[in-house]
Parts: sequence; structure tokens; C-alpha cells
Amino acid sequence: MQELINNVKNAFEAVFCYLPTHIVQAPGRVNLIGEHTDYNDGFVLPCAINYQTVVAAAKRDDSIVRVIACDYDNDIDQFDITQPIEFEQEKMWANYIRGVIHFLIQRGYKLNGADISVSGNVPQGAGLSSSASLEVVIGQTFKALYNLEISQAEIALNGQQAENQFVGCNCGIMDQMISAEGRAKHAMLLDCRTLDTQAVPMPEDAAVMIINSNKQRGLVDSEYNTRRQQCEQAAHSLGVKALRDITIEQFEQQQAKLELVVAKRARHIITENARTLAASVALKDGDLQRIGELMADSHVSMRDDFQITVPEIDYLVEIVKEVIGDRGGVRMTGGGFGGCVVALVPPELVEVVKQNVSDKYYEKTGLKETIYVCQASDGAGLV
Repeated sequence: MQELINNVKNAFEAVFCYLPTHIVQAPGRVNLIGEHTDYNDGFVLPCAINYQTVVAAAKRDDSIVRVIACDYDNDIDQFDITQPIEFEQEKMWANYIRGVIHFLIQRGYKLNGADISVSGNVPQGAGLSSSASLEVVIGQTFKALYNLEISQAEIALNGQQAENQFVGCNCGIMDQMISAEGRAKHAMLLDCRTLDTQAVPMPEDAAVMIINSNKQRGLVDSEYNTRRQQCEQAAHSLGVKALRDITIEQFEQQQAKLELVVAKRARHIITENARTLAASVALKDGDLQRIGELMADSHVSMRDDFQITVPEIDYLVEIVKEVIGDRGGVRMTGGGFGGCVVALVPPELVEVVKQNVSDKYYEKTGLKETIYVCQASDGAGLV
């Protein structure tokens, strides 16, 4: 993170010709288990990772916000918060920041302007929540600059609102919540209905590996919307508010009411919720064998019932499993149709996993993987 801090400080001083008063960070995340459960009012088990978005900032006496994007050739966005904050067609990155500030003001928070420089190393387009990290760090920055009485959960909700309603991307609440509330050496069990959170200690003897398949994620938006509609249709047909409200036993008695494909989607969500709750217990107990079983079942369910994996991802899971056996777990993580796998791996096997993937993945797929070895990290805050 030190390199990011230097980047934002140097850019701030070079462009604004004075020193920032605050340095703030917010992390990306990986979801260990609980896929597509968030918009079904279910449970997820992510951890924040040690890849962050970092901001250097100082407040201004007027209503102008100036932002330097260090990662986009020091591109600058400037706007007046007393005027309607509008979508910026030319600078997509700026809309995450504009949206967060727009909704903070809509929520009644009293702000003035700010000078901000921002830089991040959360990989973009890999499903590790670079956008949520940016939304949360901006919310956290204004909280720090103006001593706002705003909870971490509201910073997360405000960021989600910015992404859904200002940027125009559908997302659940998980990404922003873990970025805002993560805890070092812990995962977080999140109830996506109540937003209750529980810190779950991570086993000392497991490294978090994220392997990006670098398979371009086609169809992801349209397929996401289709899955979401199918889940809502299933809940309606089964007479419940959301699929988290039905047990697997009740589902098995009533699934004849559903079209076959809708039943498969529902079965994934219902069993995935149960797996996520079981995984939080296994994680707490340090039972890597049980976690491995649950992650394997999750992957099969995503492949066969939710049908969101692709052959390249299935192959990566296979290659990792060859090495770790029952000493850890591996599954696809994220929205699907490409993206990443997440693995919990004994530290002494990390290099072996890397080598096995390197030896086999390109040969079979023609794609070169990218591997990140992460630690469960703290959520947003001052540096």
C-alpha cells in the first residue's frame, strides 16, 4: 500500500501545490462462498483483501470538488456540489465519485468541497470489487473530512446506491459492506436482508489465493438479469418473500410447481445459503477439510444448477484441487461466465499450486492466468 500512498500524495502536491490532510483506504474483496445469494436476501462469506483504493484529500472552503485519477494519467474531474451533479459521459471513472457525493448530499449530510487524488491496485474487471472499493473510500473520505455521523453500513449502502442508480450497474450490498466493515485475519458472515455481520476468524494455516482465468466475461449482464428474474419467479411461485425463506426440505416437497430450469436456479440458492452458514462454522473451527467439501459442492451447484461457470474456470478448479486434495478448498467466485476462482490453500502448497496452474492451464486453454496471494485485511479507514 505504501506505493499507492506515495502516488496519491505526490499527485496531490504536484497538482494542488499543498499537502493533503487525510490519507484514506478501502479494500477490494473476494467472496469465499455464497454466490448469487445476496439479491435473494441470503448469506455471503467474503473477506477484504490487501489490494486497496487509496485517497489523499483535504477539504476546501468552497463547494468545488477536484479529483485527480492517478491511474488515468492524472486525469482531472471538477464539479460544484451546489449544482446538480450530472453523469460524466467522457470520464467513466468519475461517475463512481460523483454518485457517492450526490447521494451523501441527498441523504442530508452537510458537505463542502474537497481536493482529492485517488489511486488503486484492486485488479479491474476481475470481480474483486474495484468499483465498490472506490465508492467506499470516497464515502469514508468525506466522513473523515467533515466528521460526518455516518455508520460504516450507511457508507456501504450509499456506495451501492451510487453504483445502482447513478452509474447504472446492478449489484447487491456485499461488495460495499465488506469493503467498509472488513477485519484483518477474519472473513465476514453477512446477512444480506438485515445487514447483520459476524466476524469469522480465518484459519492461520490457509492462504487465500485468487486465480483470474482471464477468460473474457461475455453475457454476464444479461445472464445475471435472467438469473435474478428466475429466482424472483421461484420465490413468487413458492409463496415466499425471497428464496432464503425456504428450507431444502420444503423446496423438495414443492419443486414440482416450478419449471425445470427455474427449479435448478432455486435449488442452487437454497443449498448455497445452507453451505454458507456451514462454512462460517467450519472456518471458525479451522476445519479445512469441511470447508473444502462445501466449496466443492458450491462449485458443482454453480456449474450444474445455476449454470454460470465456463470450461476454463472448471479446469482451473480441477488443477488446484489436484494439488490441495482435502487440505483446502477451491471454487469459482463472482458473477460467473469467466472471472476468478478462489482457493484456501496451505501456505506450503502455494508455490506448488502456482506451478501446476502454470504448467497446465495455458496448454489446454490458450489463456494465461493471473494469480494473487492475499491476506484477509481491514476494511475502510484512515491510514
